Amino acid sequence: MDATGYLAEADEAVAAAALIAAQCPKGEPVDTPDGPETPMPIFPTGLRALADEALACIVGDDAESASNWVAQEDWKQWRAMLTRLRAGLAPPPPSFALFDVQP
Repeated sequence: MDATGYLAEADEAVAAAALIAAQCPKGEPVDTPDGPETPMPIFPTGLRALADEALACIVGDDAESASNWVAQEDWKQWRAMLTRLRAGLAPPPPSFALFDVQP
């Protein structure tokens, strides 16, 4: 998958991103009869950024995606699902102490 170019198989990119997002702390579990039958391996964290880039390409290509593989009346719901997936892929904010409190 090349997240910088045209995604000919956007539905496959979305499915892959969903599997990657499911392993993230804020990701939603994948629960579908079409999903994997065996547990998926732990994916490298670097795939999160690639999956997010692929979803960004799909979201940014409204007319092309809607006309090719999502019914026009379903595009708003599909876009909301893509937004949820991207939120699940987002890395957690860095944690640092705001104050150095000593007893």
